[in-house]
Amino acid sequence: MRARIWLAVPAVLLAAGCAEEAPTVAVPADPRPPVAVAAASSGGACRLLDFAVIAEHTGGEFDVAAATERGDTHTCVVRAAGAVLPELTLSVTETSIDAATFTLDVQPSGATKITKLGKAGYRRTLPKTAKAGPVAEVGWLATEGRLATLRWTAPTGAAKAEADKTAGKLVTLAKVIDTRQL
Repeated sequence: MRARIWLAVPAVLLAAGCAEEAPTVAVPADPRPPVAVAAASSGGACRLLDFAVIAEHTGGEFDVAAATERGDTHTCVVRAAGAVLPELTLSVTETSIDAATFTLDVQPSGATKITKLGKAGYRRTLPKTAKAGPVAEVGWLATEGRLATLRWTAPTGAAKAEADKTAGKLVTLAKVIDTRQL
């Protein structure tokens, strides 16, 4: 028994001494830089979008994308990491309507007609709400039987004139989106 006590005392003293004098070990930072992920990797309608192309046509810098599909409708929402707004939403739905039906039933009243965008198209701006700034929207009937809508929701505090300008930029973006790839 006495031998066990003599062995235990030095072990306790050594452990106590080590705990007090142990040098701190610095853990190196993760040397790997964050990997840029393409919007298309989210699937759905995001396959039709590219962050660089969006930035080129709208000036908006986005780096996060999410997609969903419901029936014949494919949707993609892109945002900047850590920010709720602005956001850009693309929705594409298969349809059998013609240009006349699009103009009568889909194009909102008061929207501006757009030429050279699919079979028929429009653009409009909506006023700000309590939770978001004004909205710029472009809708068109693509030549392959798809109804597409691009919608830019601005941050709170943005002016309606800014949304009007963004609607024009969305038209140029819409012209490079190939809905046949969906």
